[in-house]
Amino acid sequence: MDELIIEAGRAERQYWRDLWRYRELFVFLAWRDLLVRYKQTVVGVAWSLIRPLLTMLVLTVVFGKFGKMPSGGVPYPLLVFCGMLPWQFFSTAMSESGNSLVANSNLISKVYFPRLVVPASSVITSFVDFLISAAFLIALMIWYRFIPSPHIVALPLFILLALAASFGVGVWIAALMVQYRDFRFIVPFVVQFGLYISPVGFLSSVVPEKWRLLYSLNPMVGIIDGFRWCILGGDHTLYAAGLGATVFVVMLLLITGVYYFRKTEKSFADVI
Repeated sequence: MDELIIEAGRAERQYWRDLWRYRELFVFLAWRDLLVRYKQTVVGVAWSLIRPLLTMLVLTVVFGKFGKMPSGGVPYPLLVFCGMLPWQFFSTAMSESGNSLVANSNLISKVYFPRLVVPASSVITSFVDFLISAAFLIALMIWYRFIPSPHIVALPLFILLALAASFGVGVWIAALMVQYRDFRFIVPFVVQFGLYISPVGFLSSVVPEKWRLLYSLNPMVGIIDGFRWCILGGDHTLYAAGLGATVFVVMLLLITGVYYFRKTEKSFADVI
């Protein structure tokens, strides 16, 4: 009986070259995921708006109306939605990329290609949802007649930071999910719990000063604060030490995530 061996190029540098060579597969997987997500749905891409909108309403009532949290001089729905944008992107990318290898098991077990293409395409799919939700934020700002801060020119930097955080966590979970399928139960819990421990429905400045640096080790803290600083301005300032902690944690997650993914990648076809 003939044996099929799926093998990457011998030179390590060829793997990274292969990532560019397989760019069409990357585009195909991202496009396919988008089509599958919205196929035969009644409201289509509106789901990308309904989910953050409902969450915004709940958090506005809980933290704004009942909790009487400060809003930094801006309408509370705007405050919450600016936090929802990066959080929804991060949580969706973490979930989708975490399941991506298992969902594409048939492809992985039969054809060689750089496996990093799979979780990366899931992150890009989640980024499309992010852009759709951003359009609603613009409509919300027009409704409240709110002019964005001049700091908005720095927003692309925080978007890149959110992309790096999403990809770093995504490749970690994707690799772990192949080895330990229990992670499919853990990830939804982390997403739900993370929504309330991240400053989505409130300002991170309400955290006591002695705990604030430790709190900023949650990478979404600095990213959400950065989004609000760029878009809302006004009383929203950046906590420099916390931003530094966020950048450090994101880079650590990204580097170690890619390293662990590459270390375990050769066994994916056998285990999956």
